[in-house]
Amino acid sequence: MAPLSAPGMDRRRFLGLTAGAGVTLLAGAACGAGGGSADAGDPKTLNVLCEGGGKAELQPVVDAYQKSAGVTVNLVELPYDGLFNRLTTELANGKPSFDVCAVDAVWLPLFAGKLAAIDQLFTDQVKADLFPALVKEASTGGKFVGMPVWTNAEVLLYRKDLFENPAEQAAFQTRFGYPLAPPKDWKQFTEVAQFFTRPDQKLYGTDVKGAVETEWLAHVLQAGSPGVVLDDSGAVIIDNAQHLAALTFYADLANKHKVNPAGPQQTDWNAAQNLFNSGGTAMTRFWAHAYRQIPKDAAVAGKVGVAPMIGGTAGVAAIPGPWYLGIPQAGTKQDTAAEFIKACYDNNALSVQSSLGLAARKSAYQQYATQAGYESFGPLLSTLDASATRTRPATPHWQRIVDGVLIPMLQKSLTPGADYAGLLKDAKTQIEGIIK
Repeated sequence: MAPLSAPGMDRRRFLGLTAGAGVTLLAGAACGAGGGSADAGDPKTLNVLCEGGGKAELQPVVDAYQKSAGVTVNLVELPYDGLFNRLTTELANGKPSFDVCAVDAVWLPLFAGKLAAIDQLFTDQVKADLFPALVKEASTGGKFVGMPVWTNAEVLLYRKDLFENPAEQAAFQTRFGYPLAPPKDWKQFTEVAQFFTRPDQKLYGTDVKGAVETEWLAHVLQAGSPGVVLDDSGAVIIDNAQHLAALTFYADLANKHKVNPAGPQQTDWNAAQNLFNSGGTAMTRFWAHAYRQIPKDAAVAGKVGVAPMIGGTAGVAAIPGPWYLGIPQAGTKQDTAAEFIKACYDNNALSVQSSLGLAARKSAYQQYATQAGYESFGPLLSTLDASATRTRPATPHWQRIVDGVLIPMLQKSLTPGADYAGLLKDAKTQIEGIIK
């Protein structure tokens, strides 16, 4: 998942350069020994390292915990890249200045060996209230090393003013032979996007994001692939039939059907969000949190509906974007830190009231799903709980693969006449070179 404080959830590209260095640093550190947390002499003080958006999510939980437990919690806020570098350095040298840390999902494979096991927190009741993909991702090397505290996924945002217009409904029914409604599958999505593409009106059916990889990977899962890019054994499967089907659907939206504005190679989360909010697209596949953040003065304000992410032959699927709380093995307050993480789970619903409004527990989302203003929660629940929804591969090389292979490949695919199978074959060779 992208840095929570970044507009539009746009992932920072620095990780492609620094993640490799982090592997080396962490590999050389003594495991679970030495060092100590700041305020080591005060058992009633905890330092929690987090990213900017994460602080907003954690603050209401921290306020409740401090009152009930009598423990002072210092939220140490860092920018996304600064947080990664701080974790890399301090987990490596075994002298953490923090007692608890927020960890982006894509960092877990890199930091897992330096985080303490928190298996005692993952009771059957706890696991039942978390999305299956998150429970699986939290466990590495046979132990749980992170408790999910908030997660997100792409859902479908659409223009209700267009979809509910009687004239549009009649015209669509005449053209395609079925009622106009939020699309549920690839075929419907393509046809609805074609219907609303009207360049003369500066309106397009949807966007095509060539500068980010997550959306295409969601379609790979919808096609029934046993994983994205790598399978569970670590073998490269990016050239399988499901990856090809997903790339064909994804790139053909631009190359064949031309349902998006010009420049898909440069379209990222920010660009897509701005296009939709300004009324330039009829639909967008986007992170669910954005529904509640549509500006009141936006062209589409009060006109937006939400539906689950579209599905392929395997049904609805998405790539979750969770963050986890972990404890450094070299920390000196592990019992208190574990109590704090349990409190974060117990009071997870409080985070829904934050500016980002995200949670990790099913029950937290369910608590608000029927309330006005939280219409995105039902579709988000359905998407996150879908059987084909899976997390990214558990590899420390992931960001290098994204930056060096996946995004360049997607950008090349968004050219009429592109050889989709050839691009995937070349990508497989490149990825095998990275992970060897």
